[in-house]
Amino acid sequence: MSGQVQGADGARSAPGVFAAVDIGASSGRVILGRVSSGESVELEVVHRFPNGVVEIDGGLRWDFDALFAEVLTGLAAAATVAAAQGEQVASIGIDTWAVDYGLVNKSGELVAQPFSYRDDRSRTAVEPVHRKLDPARLYGTTGLQFLQFNTIYQLASEKNMDGVQALLIPDLIAFLLTGVRRTEATNASTTGLFDAVAGEWATEFLTALGLRKDLFPPLVQPGEAVGTLLPGIAAQVGLPQDTRVVAVGSHDTASAVAAVPAEADNGGEHFAYISSGTWSLVGLELKHPVLTEASREANFTNERGVDGTIRYLRNMGGLWLLSECQRTWAQEGFRPELTALLTAAAALPPGGPQVNPDDPYFIAPDNMPGRIRAAVRRTGEVLPDDPAAITRCIMDSLAAGYARTLRDAERLAGRTVDVVHIVGGGSQNRLLCQLTADVTGKKVVAGPVEATALGNVLVQARAAGAVSGELADLRALVVHSHHLQVFVPELSRL
Repeated sequence: MSGQVQGADGARSAPGVFAAVDIGASSGRVILGRVSSGESVELEVVHRFPNGVVEIDGGLRWDFDALFAEVLTGLAAAATVAAAQGEQVASIGIDTWAVDYGLVNKSGELVAQPFSYRDDRSRTAVEPVHRKLDPARLYGTTGLQFLQFNTIYQLASEKNMDGVQALLIPDLIAFLLTGVRRTEATNASTTGLFDAVAGEWATEFLTALGLRKDLFPPLVQPGEAVGTLLPGIAAQVGLPQDTRVVAVGSHDTASAVAAVPAEADNGGEHFAYISSGTWSLVGLELKHPVLTEASREANFTNERGVDGTIRYLRNMGGLWLLSECQRTWAQEGFRPELTALLTAAAALPPGGPQVNPDDPYFIAPDNMPGRIRAAVRRTGEVLPDDPAAITRCIMDSLAAGYARTLRDAERLAGRTVDVVHIVGGGSQNRLLCQLTADVTGKKVVAGPVEATALGNVLVQARAAGAVSGELADLRALVVHSHHLQVFVPELSRL
């Protein structure tokens, strides 16, 4: 591996630093990534900002104008920080959540603020779509897990699609930065309109739904350049106009999985991953999709990863349940520190009540503690109105869900897992990590927290020539650069 790139004159020169725009459903960051001599990768957050759904025009939408303004503020901060250290931003990569999109007209204008997947509008579109496209046929082509908010159902609920093009959220940001319309492949694979084997748009499905074949822009792969900054954008953020926007795993989970610190000697076949945050993405990395009827019945998805890999996983409920509980408790005047809350939960005896974290009942924002207690009552058990007990119920429910999903993944893919890697925010949750080890009976390796940003930066760095090699080589950099925690099963805790 090399920490330098070949200049136009043949000389070796430092590639600079890489700006990662990493936006989740509740917050976003702009992060500078530095690759040192091809031996380590370090991150520096230069701008943080909130994100969340808002009620606009009678629906739950993203305030995209405000979101893009924060992206520009973050890129300006990245330019300033880099310049102060004698560095230059070599490129920009963008990752966000999946499935949501903005509609852009021929003039390049966003016609409305994008709907959020948490809006309920697509629920009534599911049955009409399935009348035109049998679910078994859909799965046999796309390999996509059924979720009522998948892009295909959202598009079917649109009223007027004349003269517009759909840009998934990271592609929309890239378009506004560069003026170039492209769709990055890992995110395209979450739409329900992507052929999992061919790696191309399933245009016959667009036609069947009365949608134009060019509704989405052409595909681009992680590591390919999208374009360079528009003159006005470059001037506004203080970056050279020739600064490239590079496609990364623009679905944040694709970037996170690219940075899973799996050891190379496992051959990429014996580890499982859990990208734990607002949602939990639980699964395996495969070379080929699993498109069997058994896989469809188990509701597993086959989404693209970096380097053409398949992220074979289930999208499960996640720490959204806890964060929504915290929001409700804060409104009631109770604001416990998360560490204290988890400590109190860990002190409670095992074997308490559980809920199904995948229940659509928990998708919309509302009084989450009350909904969790109501769900427990429907099982015939009782959950006290106590934050520690509710927190323990959430942790037990997530760990049990992880174990069920991993067992199904092993069975359906014909693989045996030796170690489970938990990355993302949930890797800091010691109680959740330990319970996952206990319930799965497998070693759990926790970290890094910033796996998504690391995967984003590493794909950019490889495109610039700052590092080389395959995914195993990129992951070796993560192993060398970050402290990882190991949890082993404690049968006495079950």
